[in-house]
Amino acid sequence: MRKVSIFGATGSIGQNTIDLIAREPERYDVVALTGGANVSQLAKDAIRLGADVAVTAYDENLDDLRAALAGSGIEAASGQTALVEVASRPADWVMSAIVGSAGLAPGIEALKQGATLALANKETLVCAGRLVLETARRHGAGLLPVDSEHSAVFQALVGEDMSAVERIIITASGGAFRDWPIEDLARATVEQASCHPNWNMGQRITIDSASMFNKALEVIETHEFFGVEPDRIEVLVHPESMVHALVGFRDGALMAHLGAPDMRHAIGYALHWPERRDLPVERLDLAKLGQLHFRTPDESRYPALRLAREVMERGGLAGAAFNAAKERALDLFIDRKIGFLEMADRVEAVLSRFEMDNGLLDLPMTLDNVLETDHLARRWLDEAVVTRAG
Repeated sequence: MRKVSIFGATGSIGQNTIDLIAREPERYDVVALTGGANVSQLAKDAIRLGADVAVTAYDENLDDLRAALAGSGIEAASGQTALVEVASRPADWVMSAIVGSAGLAPGIEALKQGATLALANKETLVCAGRLVLETARRHGAGLLPVDSEHSAVFQALVGEDMSAVERIIITASGGAFRDWPIEDLARATVEQASCHPNWNMGQRITIDSASMFNKALEVIETHEFFGVEPDRIEVLVHPESMVHALVGFRDGALMAHLGAPDMRHAIGYALHWPERRDLPVERLDLAKLGQLHFRTPDESRYPALRLAREVMERGGLAGAAFNAAKERALDLFIDRKIGFLEMADRVEAVLSRFEMDNGLLDLPMTLDNVLETDHLARRWLDEAVVTRAG
C-alpha cells in the first residue's frame, strides 16, 4: 500500500483527491489530512479514509476537531507547527493543496523526507522555486505538477527532449469578466468575481481567475518548473477550457492536451504516475463540441500578466513579494476594502517599493528570507496608496 497525505484536504483539490483515493481504498494508507476551518468535513474524511492524524490550520478549531474525531482513535492537532510536523511523517506521495504561501513550509518538509510531492499549490514555486527544486534534488524527492496547465505540459513532454521545445502555451478561461466591457471592471463586485463560467473552484482561486492573477502565477510556475525562459511562455484565452496547454517544438509541431474541465484528470495523473489508470471523468465528444476558440489576452484588462513577466525578469525574491502582495490584495477585495482593479495597482506599488529598498530582493533564497519577504509585502500592501489614471 502507498502511504499518502493530503495537505488542504477540505478544499476543491483535496476533495477531488479524496474522491479518487476513496474509490480504491485498498491501494492507500492515509497518513495525514490537513484543512482549515471546516473541521466537520476534515474529521468526516479522516474517519472515512482511516487517517492517522488530522490537522486544522487554526488553533481555535482544535477542540471542535477533537470532538468530531472522538472515539475514532485518530490524532488531532492544530497550527503551522503541527502542519510541518505531519509533513515530516513518512509518506510515499503527498498532495500539496494548501492555498497560498502557507503551503510552502509543509511542502518543503515533505520533500526533505524524500516523498513525491504532487504540487497543486502554485505559490510554492512562485515564492521559492529555486529552493524547492534544490530541496527535491538533494533529498531524492519527486515533484509532479497538479495544476491542469502544468500537468498538461508535463504530459506533452513525456519522451521529449527539452532542447527541442520552442515555446509553451498555457490557456486561460478568462474568468468571470472575460466578455465585460473594460470600463465596467472598476465596479465589479466580490459576488460577480466569485462565479466561474467553467470550473467549480474555491472563492479565492475563482476571483484570481477573473483578475488573471491565477494565470500570472502559473506563468511564473511554468518558468520555474520547466526551466523555460519567460519570452518562450505564452498565454491564450480559451473560453471552452478544453485545451489546457500546448507545447511547441522547433520543427513547428504543437502538442496539445485536451480534457473536460475536471481537476481529477491532473490529480489522477499525478496519483498514478508513471501509470495511466481509469478515471471517472467525462470523455470529450469533439463533434458535439464543434468549435474551440482562442484569443490573445489584453494586458490592459489583465495587468497581472505584465507584472508576472516583470517578476520573472527581476528574479531573486520578487516572486515571494508578488505572491504575498497578491494574496493580501485579494483579502482586501473580499473584505470590500478595495475595488477589483485596485488589486493590481497595489501589487505593482509594493513591487516598486521593494525595488527602492536596495538589496531586499537579492537576499539568499532561504525559507526564512522568503517568509520575511512575504511578511513585508503584506504590510506594505496595506500601506499602499494608489491613484489610478483617468
